[in-house]
Amino acid sequence: MATFKRIFLFLAVNVLVMLTISLALNLLGVRPYLTAYGIQYDQLMIFCLVWGMGGAFISLLLSKVIAKWTMGLEIISPNTRDSDAQELLETVHQLAKAAGLPKMPEVGIYDSPEVNAFATGPSRSSSLVAVSTGLLQRMSREERDGVLGHEVAHIANGDMVTMTLVQGVVNAFVMFFSRVLAFAVSQALRSNRDSDSERSSSVGGPIYHIIQFVFEIVFMIAGSMLVAWFSRWREFRADAGGAKLAGREAMIKALEKLRKTIEIEDPNPQPSVQTLKISGRGGFLALFSSHPPLELRIERLKAGAR
Repeated sequence: MATFKRIFLFLAVNVLVMLTISLALNLLGVRPYLTAYGIQYDQLMIFCLVWGMGGAFISLLLSKVIAKWTMGLEIISPNTRDSDAQELLETVHQLAKAAGLPKMPEVGIYDSPEVNAFATGPSRSSSLVAVSTGLLQRMSREERDGVLGHEVAHIANGDMVTMTLVQGVVNAFVMFFSRVLAFAVSQALRSNRDSDSERSSSVGGPIYHIIQFVFEIVFMIAGSMLVAWFSRWREFRADAGGAKLAGREAMIKALEKLRKTIEIEDPNPQPSVQTLKISGRGGFLALFSSHPPLELRIERLKAGAR
């Protein structure tokens, strides 16, 4: 049932993105950017910006809903009689007030053995902090406060919006340059064997689309490295913010506990929230990791780095 719900939500979000962006392109009067005379760069630029930024921001606007549905979050009610849940809620709200958030985040718990937490939401006024049951079971209160301080710092720093902007800009550049270069290369390949009339009629043909696909893969890999680098830098800032809100020792102890429990993984990880969690699993290359090594984060905190 949970798998079906995730598949349905994935399809529904993608259909919504496509319909919304198609409507936006129609309202903006964007015409086909490929014509018999070549590329219309102004139309291509608008097309890429709308698709690149639009999908990212629609996902951001739906981020809280997606997190609740896909991860089965149990949102803590302000009127809860569960003393542990009430304590968790009050701690997040105290940290949020200390961080100057204009509105208190929602707080939720998700069932997972991993020791982790994440923050999401479209703005500082509409946010969510979620922690795993594994974290609540394995961390002391001081360690937990360090984690919560880190996540509240993400919200206070506007990281959700910033990461969306970065990803949207990267998406737009990937789309734009892959199409421009694919057109140039495909036309150059045809120039030696086709007449002018044949080249004009073959604009946007199979060769163009194949080359565009290859360029998109190459640029997406390079763009992912850039986004991952920015994400790692953002993690250092959130660590410093968490140390300021919850105390440096609490933040250090939280990261040290995470280092000891890093082998415990979520059996159903959700990629949509991985970059806003307190820790991550290193990818096949460090350049693609959204989080710095825990050892380095601990060292920077001990050295008092900001």
